Amino acid sequence: MLRLRYFKIFFLIGFGVLVLIQFYQPARNMDEGQVTPLHITEVLDIPVNVRQILQTSCYDCHSNNTNYPWYSYIQPGRILMEYHIKEGKENLNFSEFGSYSKRKQENKLDRISKQIKANDMPLRSYTFIHRDSKLSELDKIEIVNWVDKEMKKKVME
Repeated sequence: MLRLRYFKIFFLIGFGVLVLIQFYQPARNMDEGQVTPLHITEVLDIPVNVRQILQTSCYDCHSNNTNYPWYSYIQPGRILMEYHIKEGKENLNFSEFGSYSKRKQENKLDRISKQIKANDMPLRSYTFIHRDSKLSELDKIEIVNWVDKEMKKKVME
């Protein structure tokens, strides 16, 4: 009897907290799709196929413009999503790539290649829900080949 009473109290408190956190909606990571002169597509020569792969598999967490799915309006999922976006942009932001020094750009390109080869990106938790963002072997080869070409260009400069 006493356990049931505590369970009810615990359930009601938990339900109340869940309802209350729905009112917390962090600012969205959206720049209205504007491409600035600092965007990677304006700084580097990116083939159309690679550009499409990056847009589908990377931009939601690594740019200033995230496409938010329906579940992003429900907490605590939204909080977790914002954390991933913030962390992703701190590591690499395609929208601000042109603001990086030449050395940092080279480092970021190298990291892209290494993480793609190691299957570290995109995150499994992301591809679990966003199946179309999963990289095929051909996608990986195209990205790595593009990065290699860009790295050779940078060395030649």
